[in-house]
Amino acid sequence: MYFKKILQILPLLVILACNNTKKPTDTKTIPMPAPTEKTKVQLLVDQAIVKHGGKLYENAIVKFTFRDRQYKATRRGASFEYERSWADSTGQQMRDILNNGGLYREINGKRVELSAEDQAKYTSSVNSVIYFALLPSSLNDAAVIKEYLGEVNIKSKPYHKIKVTFQQDGGGEDFDDEYVYWLHRDSLTMDYLAYNFQEDGGGARFREAYNIRYENGIRFADYINYQPKDTANLKVETFDGAFESGGLKELSKIETENVEVIILKE
Repeated sequence: MYFKKILQILPLLVILACNNTKKPTDTKTIPMPAPTEKTKVQLLVDQAIVKHGGKLYENAIVKFTFRDRQYKATRRGASFEYERSWADSTGQQMRDILNNGGLYREINGKRVELSAEDQAKYTSSVNSVIYFALLPSSLNDAAVIKEYLGEVNIKSKPYHKIKVTFQQDGGGEDFDDEYVYWLHRDSLTMDYLAYNFQEDGGGARFREAYNIRYENGIRFADYINYQPKDTANLKVETFDGAFESGGLKELSKIETENVEVIILKE
């Protein structure tokens, strides 16, 4: 009798189980949230950094010459040391060293005292040269604020347009600087950039990359440096339009010479 009851109940359980089983296609109907602008710009920057050198930036020594001064950038994870050296007009050997602990200057191998003003000025100038030479590796620094400005065409080629500003906390003395970067839509290479800052002889400029080359896996470029013909126009996010319409004039060339890259073991 007990066995007959089991046989009577069993078909009902099978029917209920079948009715409660979701079809595999049901999961396909669940709508996925669209990526936010913040997520999109972060993905673009991450991919651009990979295209230019990626993790090679994290443990490397990069040496180059810029305007007759020798630069050396050493990065080991979160630790860094940036060095600038040259001979002044009297033949003295000058050396500025910037690292996680701050900046100091040596003259003929001996450390000298610096005023707070000079220390800030030299820190800014050393950091600026290294920053531009190793772009876009610093675009994920903690103080960076990234904003996606859409797609534009420059010389009939498509570009993602990204604006960068900085948080005051952790953004350094120049936290109010403004930058815009144009990443090629397909290759994600940084072919144009613009900035507006006034420190250390800055100003509002637009740069066009040329002489692209790779040294030991890291991408480098020289730049044609432009400034607006209308000096009242300092909105860097409009410089692509000004470039296309002839509203910029060539000012100088930014050339990074004698580049040498040594990749360090982690």
